[in-house]
Amino acid sequence: MEHFYIADMIEKAPKIKSLDDAYALLLRDDLRPVFNKINSQYLYWDKVKYNVPKGIDKEIFWSAVKIQRMAGSKIIKFGKYQFSFFITEHMLQKLHDFDLNLGGNLGTSNLIPAKSKDSFLVSSIMEEAIASSQMEGASTTRRIAKDMLRKGMKPKDKSQQMIGNNYQTINHIIQHINDPFNIENILSIHRLISAHTMDNAKDEGNLRQSNDIVVMNCINGEIAHTPPAKEEIELLLTDLCDFANNDDAYGFIHPIIKSIIVHFMLAFIHPFADGNGRTARSLVYWYLVKNGYWLMQYLSISRIIYRDKASYEKAFTYTENDGYDLSYFIQYNLKAMDNAFIELKEYLQRKINEADSMNLLHDINGINERQAQLLKILKDKPTTVFTTSEISTRFGIDIKTARKDLQILVDKGFLEKRTPARSHSATYIRTENFSSLINNSAK
Repeated sequence: MEHFYIADMIEKAPKIKSLDDAYALLLRDDLRPVFNKINSQYLYWDKVKYNVPKGIDKEIFWSAVKIQRMAGSKIIKFGKYQFSFFITEHMLQKLHDFDLNLGGNLGTSNLIPAKSKDSFLVSSIMEEAIASSQMEGASTTRRIAKDMLRKGMKPKDKSQQMIGNNYQTINHIIQHINDPFNIENILSIHRLISAHTMDNAKDEGNLRQSNDIVVMNCINGEIAHTPPAKEEIELLLTDLCDFANNDDAYGFIHPIIKSIIVHFMLAFIHPFADGNGRTARSLVYWYLVKNGYWLMQYLSISRIIYRDKASYEKAFTYTENDGYDLSYFIQYNLKAMDNAFIELKEYLQRKINEADSMNLLHDINGINERQAQLLKILKDKPTTVFTTSEISTRFGIDIKTARKDLQILVDKGFLEKRTPARSHSATYIRTENFSSLINNSAK
C-alpha cells in the first residue's frame, strides 16, 4: 500500500440546518461585511466559526454561508462524482489581472526583454522542475540540481532523476504545445516524468492496476482520501479530457479555473501508482500555455506551493470535507499564481539592475549579450567553470553557437580552454589576467 501524507486532519464542516434562521441572517445589512470577508478569503468552517458575531449560533451562521455559496455555484460531474465551485468577486478580480498580465499581446510583450527570453525561460523551467520534484520527496539542493541540469550531467540518484525528468517533461510540453489534451498524451507526460523512478518500470506511463493506494494523515494514521477504484479511472479521465476541451456541457468556464480543476481532479483520481502530483502540475502548465497564457512558461508556481505545502494540502482536504466544493482549491491556486507572478516581476527587476551593472562589459568591442553575461558571472564568481553544453542549456542556444561564444572570449584573453585527460569535453575558466583585462576595458 502506498501512502501520501497530509499534516493535519481537518474538522468536517457541519451540515446545513435551520434554513429559515439562516436565510434571516443573510438579509441582515449589519452582517453583510462579515459574509463578504468570509467569501473574499473563501474561509472553511474551521476559520468561519471564529468569525461569527456574538449572539449568533455558529452552525446556523455556517448554514447561511453555505446557502449563499450554493446559490452562485456551478455543478460539474466526473463519473459518479459531483463537484461544485463558486467564483467570488475576489477570484474574478484575480482572473482579470491574469488575463491582462499572463497572456495575449498587450501589456506583457515588453515585460521580458526579447534578447533575454531564452535564458529566462531556461532558468524558470529549472526552478519549476526542481520545486515540483521537491514537493514529492526529491532532496537534492537547488544549487546541485541546477548544476546537473545546466551541465547535462547524468542523475546520480532518484532525487536527481525526478528533477531531470521534470525538466525534460516541461521542455517536451513546450515543443508539443499544440498536441491534443487527451488520455494518450497524459500517459506520455507521466511516462516522461516517472522514467527510472518507479518501483516497477511497467508503471511508467500506465494507469495503476491496484486499489492499494490511500492518502493518509501522518499524525494519527487515519485515511484522509481514498481514490476512486482502478476500474473507474479510464472513464474519469475521459470525462476530465472532455471537460478540458469542450464548453458544451457546462458553458464557458475560464481557462485558468479549468486548469486548476484539472489539477485537482488528477490528484483526486490518482490514476498512477506514483507521480500524480508532478503530472498534475505539468498538465496545468501545458493547458494554460495551450490556451494563450504564454507567460506561464516563466512562472514557477510549484516553488510557491513548496514553501507552504501544508496550505496546498489543506485546500485539497477542505474541498473533500465540504461536499466537493472546489472553490477552496481554486482560491489557493489563484493566490499561488499571483505570488509567482509577483516573484517573476521582482526577478526581472533584479536582472534589469544586473544588466545596468554590465554596461561597461557591453562596451567591450566584439562581444554579445550572452558573452557579457558570462564575463559578469566570472567577475562575481571567479572559480566558475563553463562547458559548451552548460552554455547551450543556460541560454537556449545550440552547441555550435555556445562553442563560438566561448572561443571568442578565449581569443580575447578572458577565458582559458582546458581539456581534461580522461574527458572529451573541454572546460573554460577565467585567465590569470582576467581582472586586469576587465579593468582596462572599463577605462
